[in-house]
Amino acid sequence: MRIVTPQTEQDWQSYFALRWRLLRAPWQQPKGSEQDELEQSAYHVMAKTAEGKTVGVGRIHYNTTDEWQIRYMAVDEAYRGKGIGAMILQKLESYARSKAGKRITLNARESAIEFYLRNNYLVCGDAPILFGVIKHKRMRKILINPDNQRT
Repeated sequence: MRIVTPQTEQDWQSYFALRWRLLRAPWQQPKGSEQDELEQSAYHVMAKTAEGKTVGVGRIHYNTTDEWQIRYMAVDEAYRGKGIGAMILQKLESYARSKAGKRITLNARESAIEFYLRNNYLVCGDAPILFGVIKHKRMRKILINPDNQRT
C-alpha cells in the first residue's frame, strides 16, 4: 500500500470518485458535492494498492496558521481494518506539523469516532448533522504540547 498525493488527471478522477462513492452517493448527493471551495489550497493524499487501485483518501486544509482541519477521509469498505486510515491520518498530520500546525480539528461521523479516539483525538462537542441524518462530533488533536514539543 502506498500513500501518495494525487498527481495525474487519472489520480484526481479516482480520488474524487472514491470520495463521492463513500461519502456522498449513499445519501443520494449529486456528483460534485464531494468537492468544495478549498480543494486548490488543501493537501490531499490517497492510498493506492500495488495494482494502482485507489482505496483510501483524505484531505487537510488550514483554518488558521495554528489550526488545520481534516475533511473527506474515507477508506473503501473492503480495505478497512488494515491500517490504511491510520496511514492516511499520519500523512495528513505530518503535513500539518511541517507547516507549524499546532492542532488539528475534524468533524467525525459517529461511525468513525472510535477510529479517531484510537489515534489520540478527543471529542470536544457536537458538530453539524450532515444531510439531516448523519450525526457528527467535533474532535481535536493537539500537535504541540505545553513545552512546545511536537507530538
